[in-house]
Amino acid sequence: MENKLDEYLSKIRMLDGLKNAILCGITVAKRENTAEFFLVTDKTYTAKEEASVCEISGKYLPDGMTARVKIVKRVPEAESLKKRIFEYIQKTFPAASAFLEEGNIEVEMLDSGAHFYVDIASGEQSLFSSGKILDEVSRYLMSGYCGTFYGNVRIVEKAAPDESLLEELTETETDEVIPVEIRRFPITEYVKIDGVDEPLTTAVYIADCQNAEGNYCICGTVTYIEEIEYTKHNETTGEDVKKSRFSVTLNDGSAALRTTYFPKKATLEKIRQLKAGDKIVISGSNEEYKGVTSFKAAKINYGEPPEGFEPIARQGKPVPKSYHTVFPEPYVDYTQAGLFDDLNKPEQLKKNVFVVFDLETTGLNNNPAMGRMDKIIELGAVKIVNGEMAEKFSTFVACKDKLSNEIINLTGIHDEDLIGAPEIDKVLADFYKFTDGAYLVGHNVTFDYRFVQYYGEQHGYMFDKKQFDTLILAQEVLRGQLANYKLNTVADHYGFTFNHHRAFDDACVTAKVFIELVKAKGGL
Repeated sequence: MENKLDEYLSKIRMLDGLKNAILCGITVAKRENTAEFFLVTDKTYTAKEEASVCEISGKYLPDGMTARVKIVKRVPEAESLKKRIFEYIQKTFPAASAFLEEGNIEVEMLDSGAHFYVDIASGEQSLFSSGKILDEVSRYLMSGYCGTFYGNVRIVEKAAPDESLLEELTETETDEVIPVEIRRFPITEYVKIDGVDEPLTTAVYIADCQNAEGNYCICGTVTYIEEIEYTKHNETTGEDVKKSRFSVTLNDGSAALRTTYFPKKATLEKIRQLKAGDKIVISGSNEEYKGVTSFKAAKINYGEPPEGFEPIARQGKPVPKSYHTVFPEPYVDYTQAGLFDDLNKPEQLKKNVFVVFDLETTGLNNNPAMGRMDKIIELGAVKIVNGEMAEKFSTFVACKDKLSNEIINLTGIHDEDLIGAPEIDKVLADFYKFTDGAYLVGHNVTFDYRFVQYYGEQHGYMFDKKQFDTLILAQEVLRGQLANYKLNTVADHYGFTFNHHRAFDDACVTAKVFIELVKAKGGL
């Protein structure tokens, strides 16, 4: 869609009064069936040019939609730019801002744009050059002003920063593991299918399964079940024998879990009678394979949570009243604002709020029982409101561990990118607020959720939220249509392109995939 945006802006910029214009956003009013294009220009424009902008914009909307335009002339001044640059560095790179005052910034205005300089002491320049802070500041300025902005550093003699502040910023992270509460609820209406005669009495919350040990039960509603035939070679007879296994998705209100069950001959026909909506108990244990923990089903029986069961949230810190470090921004994608083929979405998608998120980490270990947890180095998320992507949340996360070559090659993130990034506790405090009142969504969501849940618990934030997995949804909706259900494969199926293995890009395309899958399924 970037080509469409370039094409749109090239036509707008043919007008003299808008030859440096930028598109800052599009607002869709469904009730009026209109889309308002918000543009910023640094030149005086005429009423005739404004009418031309409206006409051009209308050509990028579906039939029946009306275009409106809002054009603002915005010419920056040196003092206002200094203030904006300083505030942006304070908000986005708090560690680097400890070395900076507003008076250390100088702005030189040009015919179109500006050069800005940051005065820093010798030895601090790597924070601003290697850390790409100046590039981020330039992109920020160009998102709100016309023209081009370049930044550079100048080495000067400066007083040493407040040592108490430096101690606060460099405080070491504790590796102490706080025991995690495993929540359980009673099982009712137990009926034997493949279990012992003695009824199973308690089930572990699906949201807590990754921390459960030994044999345990989960209990909830079947949301998906499929019988899959396969062939197994009998070493004794030398014959190939046809067998069945069942792919089952279970939801208890705290989370959903997909597992594979291999029935016995005596129970095969009973299992075949199960259907979506039935309430069952699955007993089994966690299994570790290639660094990933999953639930291995052993037996299935009938059973239900108590009548009126509502998952009990763990007690933790309240939702912060305001954002302090990572500030969400409006998300504008004019493909959804004006170019969606189908604006009709299921009610479940429109009446609920979803936060689609993705992480980049130092490795794959998300289970403290398997050793030292890997660290989160980037978090990206998109909030879906009324069925549309409305807000973005994106940040690097400070990490004192040196990144491996494997992670650098996979993500393109380098150690210097994390200089000045906020600490994990501050990131999760803001993410906890961002997810308040929302369901969580991800591709193989359990993997990323375990990181968020673990580090959230270390700092008192209990991410006890219902989750939806686009991997599971894709397996249900696109069964037999794809070679595999990896994110890039599913994205290709829907024609979405993205920068894979970067948190926000992955979250963004997962949100688009989620919307398409829910539309195809007709609901959740």
